[in-house]
Amino acid sequence: MAPEISIKKVVHIIFQSREASRAKEVHAFIDSLNEDEQAHLTAIAWVGRGAFEPEDFDNALATAYAEATTPTADYLMGMPHLAENLESGLEALGIDVTEAEEDFFDR
Repeated sequence: MAPEISIKKVVHIIFQSREASRAKEVHAFIDSLNEDEQAHLTAIAWVGRGAFEPEDFDNALATAYAEATTPTADYLMGMPHLAENLESGLEALGIDVTEAEEDFFDR
């Protein structure tokens, strides 16, 4: 199952979260995502962190929905190495971010 969140949104979070000065922006951006996008984002981060294998993405997603007891932005922003986890998760899921990264840099 492919994540149901725009790869451009995930790349945006990766780049923005690398800059500590942008923490409020990243928090607000994650808050603005709908529940499905937030669950998919969390599942990607968990795959990247190694908590779930790529082939267990459906289980990661179900767990993200079931365990969403704190605001997703608070949870993810408290995760050490959020950008790296998201990047690794996308890579593990076989998602090519080249085009999304180029769009981000073209701004």
